[in-house]
Amino acid sequence: MTTQEAIECVYKNFPFEGYITPTMKEAGAYETIATMALRYLKPGSKILDFGCGPCDKIAILQQLGFHCSGYDDLQDYWHALPGNREKILAFASNFKIDFNLAGNGRLPFGNGQFDMVMSHDVLEHLHNSPRDLLNDLLELTNPDGILFVTMPNAVNIKKRIKVVFGKTNLPPFEDYYWYPGAWRGHVREYVRDDLIKLAEYLNLDILELKACDHMLQKLPRGVRTLYLCLTKLFPGWKDTWLLVAKKRKNWEPRKMLPKEQLIAIIGKNTSYQYT
Repeated sequence: MTTQEAIECVYKNFPFEGYITPTMKEAGAYETIATMALRYLKPGSKILDFGCGPCDKIAILQQLGFHCSGYDDLQDYWHALPGNREKILAFASNFKIDFNLAGNGRLPFGNGQFDMVMSHDVLEHLHNSPRDLLNDLLELTNPDGILFVTMPNAVNIKKRIKVVFGKTNLPPFEDYYWYPGAWRGHVREYVRDDLIKLAEYLNLDILELKACDHMLQKLPRGVRTLYLCLTKLFPGWKDTWLLVAKKRKNWEPRKMLPKEQLIAIIGKNTSYQYT
């Protein structure tokens, strides 16, 4: 099965009309994620998608011959609308995805179980550092395990223009103000330098780090060509960052710094005089 055939199959069977648009079928996150998985893994490899949501992305990978597990708490507002969770679980079961509903305990997987862990449009939602989470996820991969993440670009061209005109580059205030319950939107988005540091802190070798076009469906058709021309010249203006990185030899989790190193970092941004 080709990537486009897999995307089309998921599109036809996905239970939420309008969630996957024709533009998303043609180009964007689905094609990118499938391409990266096929580039770095062989069919039959095991993949965990942390924060898989309605399982649309891993359903495509499952169709391409990978063995996929998903993990999500399904606590977004729309997930909890009557009947939606049941539709997601039925869809995952239909595509033979090993879906795991998140609870308050440890991740329900064994160390070294996966060839790749991936997380798409998740890290920007975390209220705490991704340090512990990503180390925990990497422990679930084999010694040659791969981390694959994507997230919105904090300095894409749209955000740059909005700031010039005095508008916010954060999520719309009305979304934040009226959101029911704990805020589930973006907390901290990323730039290229953040991801270089992230890979280094996690003791990973970068296989691929690039900007992508995952949000073209948000743009009016009349400006897409202009956007693509501009971002070809200035890739750092694209809407999304992609990082694929691999465990280094003898990888071990690193969740804490020696006190002196920690103070050297946090002391730069506080008036307190550490001694």
